[in-house]
Amino acid sequence: MKLYSAPGACSLAVHIALREFGAKFETIAVDLTTHTTADGSDFRTISPRGYVPLLQLNDATYHTEAASLLQCLADLDPLQSLIGLPGTARRLAVIEWLAFIATELHKVFSPWLWHKDTADSTRQFVKDKLNSRFEELDALLARQDYLAGEYSVADAYAFAILNWVNYLALPLSRYPNLQAYLRRVAERPSVQEAIRTEGLIK
Repeated sequence: MKLYSAPGACSLAVHIALREFGAKFETIAVDLTTHTTADGSDFRTISPRGYVPLLQLNDATYHTEAASLLQCLADLDPLQSLIGLPGTARRLAVIEWLAFIATELHKVFSPWLWHKDTADSTRQFVKDKLNSRFEELDALLARQDYLAGEYSVADAYAFAILNWVNYLALPLSRYPNLQAYLRRVAERPSVQEAIRTEGLIK
C-alpha cells in the first residue's frame, strides 16, 4: 500500500492506523500548497480533489476520505479490535464517532481557521462551535479513557484533528480531561512512530 500524506494533516490518522495493524506501506509526501509529490509530480493527476489522505491499496486502486479509510483498515484486522465486529454496539459507537469527528470537528476546523481571509465573525463562530464540542468531549472523557470506551480508529482520527489546536494557538486549558486524552493517545507506540516519521517530534 501507498499512503499519500502531508505532515500533521488529517492523513496522520490513517498513518497511525496503518502502524497499529503493522501494515506494510510506503509513505509519499504531498505538498498541499503546490499539490505536488516529493518528486515534483502533479498530485492532482491521481487525486483530482488535491487533498490527503489518499491510499493506494495493493490492487492498485486509489481511495480517499479519512473516515472511510479508517474503517477499511480496521477491517483488515481479523479480530476487528479497533472497530468492532459487524452488528455489535462497539462497531456502531466507533462509526458514530468517526462521523462526528468528520463533520463536527474536521470540517469545522477546516477550511475556516486555516485561511487568513476568513472573516472575523466566521472565525469567532467556528471557535465558539469548537469550544462547545471540546466541552462535550471533556465531559465524556471524565468518565472514560477513549471515545468508544476502548481505544479505536476513532481515537486516531480525533488525535489527528484535535492536534491542530497547537498550530492554530487554540487553548485547551479549560478542558483538562481532553488534554489528558490527547496525551494518552500520543503515548501509543503507533502514534509516536507516525508523528516522528512525519517530523512532528524529534
